[in-house]
Amino acid sequence: MNAPINLKNLLPASGVQQGTDVIHESAHLHVTGSATYTDDIPELAGTLYAALILSPVAHGELIGDGIDRAAILKEHGVVAVYTSKDIPGENNCGPINHDDPFLAVGKVEFIGQAVAVVVARDMLYAREAAKKAKVQVKELTPILTIDEAMAAQSFVMPPKGITRGNAAEAIAKAPHQLKGSTETGQQEQFYLEGHITYAVPREDGQLTLYSSTQHPDGNQREAAAALNLTTNDVEVICRRMGGAFGGKEGNASIFSQSAALAAHLLQKPVKLRVNRDDDMTITGKRHDFRIDYEVGFDNDGRILGADIALLSRCGYSTDYSGPVNDRACLHIDNCYYIPNLQLISHRCKTNTQSATAFRGFGGPQGMFGIETVIEQIANTLGKDPLDVRKLNMYQDPAISGNPATMTTQYNQLIEDWVGDQVVNQVEAESKYRERRASVNAFNQANTKRKRGLALVPLKFGISFTATMLNQGGALLNIYMDGSISVNHGGTEMGQGLNTKMAQVCADGLGVSLQYVRVTGTDTQKVPNASATSASSGADINGAAIMNATAQMRERLKPVAARMLGCDASAVTFADSQAHGGGKSVAWSALAKQAWLDRVGLSVTGFYMTPEIAYDFTTLNGRAFYYYCYGAAVTEVEIDTRTGEWWLKAVDIVHDAGKSINPAIDKGQIEGGYVQGMGWLTMEECIWDKKGKLLTHGPSTYKIPVAGDIPEHLNITLFDGSNVKPTPFNSKAVGEPPLMLALSTYFALRDAVSASADHKTVVHMNAPATPERILMACERAKAAAH
Repeated sequence: MNAPINLKNLLPASGVQQGTDVIHESAHLHVTGSATYTDDIPELAGTLYAALILSPVAHGELIGDGIDRAAILKEHGVVAVYTSKDIPGENNCGPINHDDPFLAVGKVEFIGQAVAVVVARDMLYAREAAKKAKVQVKELTPILTIDEAMAAQSFVMPPKGITRGNAAEAIAKAPHQLKGSTETGQQEQFYLEGHITYAVPREDGQLTLYSSTQHPDGNQREAAAALNLTTNDVEVICRRMGGAFGGKEGNASIFSQSAALAAHLLQKPVKLRVNRDDDMTITGKRHDFRIDYEVGFDNDGRILGADIALLSRCGYSTDYSGPVNDRACLHIDNCYYIPNLQLISHRCKTNTQSATAFRGFGGPQGMFGIETVIEQIANTLGKDPLDVRKLNMYQDPAISGNPATMTTQYNQLIEDWVGDQVVNQVEAESKYRERRASVNAFNQANTKRKRGLALVPLKFGISFTATMLNQGGALLNIYMDGSISVNHGGTEMGQGLNTKMAQVCADGLGVSLQYVRVTGTDTQKVPNASATSASSGADINGAAIMNATAQMRERLKPVAARMLGCDASAVTFADSQAHGGGKSVAWSALAKQAWLDRVGLSVTGFYMTPEIAYDFTTLNGRAFYYYCYGAAVTEVEIDTRTGEWWLKAVDIVHDAGKSINPAIDKGQIEGGYVQGMGWLTMEECIWDKKGKLLTHGPSTYKIPVAGDIPEHLNITLFDGSNVKPTPFNSKAVGEPPLMLALSTYFALRDAVSASADHKTVVHMNAPATPERILMACERAKAAAH
């Protein structure tokens, strides 16, 4: 058997600097299958296995406990079964509002809601008993759709809105008006590793949860509350996840608390790993939206006023629907100045899974709305949509003559605007104008196949809109041999966060990356950490590590000064050495001497994002620390007879500031684009009339695969720098690239329009599946004649 690969052998020997393409710290473990995920942790003797009994109806009243406990206990291998009545403390997995029980109480509100936990000696026994169990319920009429919720005035929270200027008057006085409605679908996160928790009781009533979670702190607090423990009694550990995309932020608590309950009551280790069908049935998706709009515009296509309603299906509980819908409101402008806006956001309550966080967190839905408006304006006037986009972009007041043209609808001044530069760069690099002529020529020569082209920009705000979450912590330890361990509050889900954090730590101490190891996320090392979401993982945790390394440098300078015979103020750290007075001392020697001198070699770092001053109740103020920008050009081809389509070419320019790791950032950009393309073109959640999700596995739910990616996929990082002092002046890159895929949808819309010689405005909801493309072509051709 070959010897295991040591990551240190793959790293450069010299100090790592900002902008280096450092290999993902776990890449060699991923490709050899030796990376330890939660299900790979060796099980302790006596481990039991749990499964969930799920509601078979979308809305109903439970009869008694809802289960026949005695019958279930007679099933082969079953050790115990628990309902909400067995929970010692609070029954809640709602991440913000405590309106979401992890085990149903008295009623069920969606098909797949957990009613009870079965524990057995084998995972197969637990799952078989859970499937066989009959839920005793009196079925009620459910509310399943946005339209039904609006008719019943069923909401998880009151509506919110933004008013700027006088939209009604501006629309009425505009030379042109149009109104319409469009819809975006749900999206399943479809992480490769499903939800899993391994709960292990410890001495004195304590508990360790090994969980695949984006929010260990939330799982820790909620498990402690459920079991009437204090938070320091519960430890949550997550070394890595096999993907998450928002689906393991709040939803992980459903499973972690169920496992914790069983382990605590039985005082035995309990593992709960759901299969893919149950995972998709139980957990929330991206919110689907209906977007109603009325706009007024001038002869050139400039928006003068807009009246927009955002209606989202939130499911049965609040979950993250508040901030998701808020962010949709905050991104309804995308890159465009809307002088008069009337915006209302309705958060509809339905008897479906509670919609939850998903990469982009409402931003994609808001941008989809305004980009639909832009496209329809361009089609109405017979103009290239790119020209209409450019005309409506935010503009320096010195050029526009209007002091408001660089201020958002929520009254935040944009300080780092480069959106126009990014658009101009991708327009030039992709040869957009020449490509447009080529596409037109192809469409003239072909009657059955049509091509489409679109350039769509993005502006995405970076920060948690809940101000208190904009904080991060880190723990830095140096050992006598000079090796370094660093722990932070972020979680690694494949996005390369730990690799970037190792680079930040290495640069902060002036050492080679060989010295640094980032350890698994642990609530007993860094407490009270925010979830790894809102694209803030590298920003807040990296800044916390920078704070820790700065403290450590100050501690070590006097030690180095004594070794070098110079003043402490003259000491610098670089190339794995301390320098001063014309001399150098090796880092390892410095670490050993610091220990001999009884200098503390452990320090905690902390960071809070400054300048945030946002009122989420009014959707007003400085919501974001800074913005990311990007733009993509996508070319597609469709078969007008079948609706089949092919992605021909993609060109992207994306603003990542001064990238910490360009290779990882480009990987995130590519992955984000492809995931967004899936949302807008092929990933479709289909429900029956009783509220049952029919697409609950890979056989019925289609995600993009390698064959969907074109050979022509060019990604360029914009040559810019964050104006804010983030680590290395980098910018977030987790969520923003997903919105680049809007260009895929609008390229398909352009191709559909070409099927009718661009004689009519195309209406097509997302996802633009082959069926929808075919029907849109048929409608367009009928309208054109």
